[in-house]
Amino acid sequence: MTRWIISALIVCLISGMAFEIDGSNKPRSKQGTLIESANPMELMVSAGGTGIWEKGDSKSRDRENYLLKSAEDDARRTAVYFVILGGTTPLLTQAEEKLAFSEIQEPFFELENLRKFITWEGTELLKRTKREIKKKKKYELLIEKAFKVNREAIQEVLVARGVMKAGLVDEMGLPNIMVLPEVKKGKNPIDVLQSDPKLQHSATVIKEYLATKKYDVVLPEQMSTIADISAAQQSLGDVEEDYSYQLALSIGSDIYITFKTNVADDKFGTKKAIVNVNAYETTTSRLLGSATGYSPSTTDPELVLIENAVADGIDKVLSLVTAYWKEDIRNGLQYKVIVSISTDFDKDEVTDIQDVFAEILDQITKNERYKEVVATDQTLDYLIWVDNEKYAKPSKLARKFRKVFEQEYSDGVLREVNRTGKLLMFKVEME
Repeated sequence: MTRWIISALIVCLISGMAFEIDGSNKPRSKQGTLIESANPMELMVSAGGTGIWEKGDSKSRDRENYLLKSAEDDARRTAVYFVILGGTTPLLTQAEEKLAFSEIQEPFFELENLRKFITWEGTELLKRTKREIKKKKKYELLIEKAFKVNREAIQEVLVARGVMKAGLVDEMGLPNIMVLPEVKKGKNPIDVLQSDPKLQHSATVIKEYLATKKYDVVLPEQMSTIADISAAQQSLGDVEEDYSYQLALSIGSDIYITFKTNVADDKFGTKKAIVNVNAYETTTSRLLGSATGYSPSTTDPELVLIENAVADGIDKVLSLVTAYWKEDIRNGLQYKVIVSISTDFDKDEVTDIQDVFAEILDQITKNERYKEVVATDQTLDYLIWVDNEKYAKPSKLARKFRKVFEQEYSDGVLREVNRTGKLLMFKVEME
């Protein structure tokens, strides 16, 4: 009898598990494609949906209608899923975020909940395929449908539920971003910007777009602050001047964005705008992400086409920027430090100075995290990460460098040559 009861319980448990899986709110298809960034808050996506009908289901007397409803419900779930976890720029990028979301998926994908996120739904099916699985007395309907999804509304809910950790970003704020047109190295991007109305309009649209997302945006207007940076680069052997990188360092932007705009003739007398957008980490000039935005082919004025193409391109890059910024905040605030050593020191003294700076960086950096980019007899070039709270201002970091150097090395003095937003430049001279 006892054995029979245990067996019965196991059967019931298994049956219950099967029912739970079959009746899950999680999307079945999970196949989606980005159509365009409709505006700073919304994405237009094409989402697949899988509808299932099985013989014997008391709720499914009208098979065709049931299949269609089941497929459309799944497509709605897939559209929201795609914004959260799909594509190349999902909302959730960190492993801990994905784990936290997996624990709330069932209630999150309830249809009532999804209505808060889907702002528009296409009336026509982009694709429709039905298949019969005879052995299982089962039918499947595969569809594809267009949706407009409010990305920002999803993000707010995920933050409220503790899935996305907004605390670090709230603490430090969003990164400062500089915007400039893409030019060849050695050319002045400000001159190019000021001479081209289309580029000016593109830059203004990007700036306004970023402002709606609460980013601090800078459009530099002069080049006078980068002379020392150019000289430092030349001392390191980088004779090919990258003015965009130098400007970003000089004004203290965390990230700089370059763009290239083109308006071309299309078919039937229409035109189409294409905007290429690249985002770089300022301290290293490392490429964070690239995207291309397209406008529809229309007879609209060129400036309108550019606006549509910019909106399409910049949003794709921003997700990559946000993911980078989260990781950067965790690691600490980044600075580039360049140290010039006077030729008055002999080789042994230069070695001593290099060792002193290694000790200084062990003390100052967060978790002793720094990277020696270049080390020569006359120049030291470091990328460092420091505590966000202690050294939010470069002046505090510069004072700390001078203080520790004075304690560690008595045969020389550390003088500050230049200090800009993300760059500290020093020179070690004889006492």
